[in-house]
Amino acid sequence: MEKSNAIEALAALAQESRLDVFRLLVQAGVEGLPAGRIGEALGLPGATLSFHLNQLRHAGLVTFRREGRSLIYMAEYAAMNGLLAYLTENCCQGEAAGCGVGACDSTTLIRTKGDTRP
Repeated sequence: MEKSNAIEALAALAQESRLDVFRLLVQAGVEGLPAGRIGEALGLPGATLSFHLNQLRHAGLVTFRREGRSLIYMAEYAAMNGLLAYLTENCCQGEAAGCGVGACDSTTLIRTKGDTRP
């Protein structure tokens, strides 16, 4: 990851509502969440949520897909992992494996039946 991309991602996350949105989408897994459900969960009005989602999209941390009339937003795990890797690349004197710092594998994030998380 380039330094400028890391700065843009960190700047996008350096706002309380955007950080909350991003964390909620990370929790939701690869299925993502409809915009309305994100707004309900966080108590954000539609226009405010739209602004924050656009900031996260511009930073490459969030993407979306259209399902009918709904927009389903998902965390961009590759971007998140890239940011984590950038921040930890010199961890433990360059021996990141020795730090216990790992990345998030989005393939393990598919929720199981009966999981009632948002």
